[in-house]
Amino acid sequence: MKTIVTLVTGLAFMLLTSCQFSEKIYINEDGSGQVIFSMDASEMMGFMGQMGDDASEGMDKAVDSTIIFKEFLVAYKDSIASLSPVEQEKIKAMEDYKLHMVMDPDKDKMLFDIEADFKNANELRDMFKAMNSFNDFKGAENASENAAFSPFSNLGNDGATAVSYAYDGRLFERKAEILDAEKHQQALDSLGKSEMIFASSKYKIEYHFPKAIKSFSKEGAMYSLDKKTVSFEVGFLEMLKNPELQDIEVVLED
Repeated sequence: MKTIVTLVTGLAFMLLTSCQFSEKIYINEDGSGQVIFSMDASEMMGFMGQMGDDASEGMDKAVDSTIIFKEFLVAYKDSIASLSPVEQEKIKAMEDYKLHMVMDPDKDKMLFDIEADFKNANELRDMFKAMNSFNDFKGAENASENAAFSPFSNLGNDGATAVSYAYDGRLFERKAEILDAEKHQQALDSLGKSEMIFASSKYKIEYHFPKAIKSFSKEGAMYSLDKKTVSFEVGFLEMLKNPELQDIEVVLED
């Protein structure tokens, strides 16, 4: 549990400077693949060094840590069982995910990845909700303190928004929608100081397909030489306010 708490505490400091977010999806010929959500908070490392020893305490050593949540659920099943059914459900939503964190203060490097494999691209989950659930791992030790630790605590929106994916071998779609406008606005209002941080952050999608891309629904996208990979970037705060900015349609060659 100590490792989890250290990682989550580290995430709290990411709120002090801008982070870059990315969503990567790799799809194989059979429709299976991998999804990776990443944060690059390397700017934070230099910032923490300027704040002195107190601010950087616990973050002055190199870390390269991988946590498999399925194993975590087994190891801390008793602590998790003491939480409410709702909180337990949020934590169990992370069962198929793996977390990897690299922190190197000498190189001003801090990278955070959370990933999962899928058998069918239609099974892809809303990554914001998955990341929001990560915040509840702190709750397994001290549920009363967990809300302050994760920069994603406002992004799940309690069902206010949803992201869905569909893929049939030729057409790939990513759709985001606001399910509850009032809750969505409340979540935006609760960002507070984080809004300034997110205003300078970017959200980048990067999709890898088994076939060449025939068309992409957004202007300004970048392609690999073989046209099997496409990337597209928007402002993170803009996307929070208007999730539909990342509605994507990709048509592959026959």
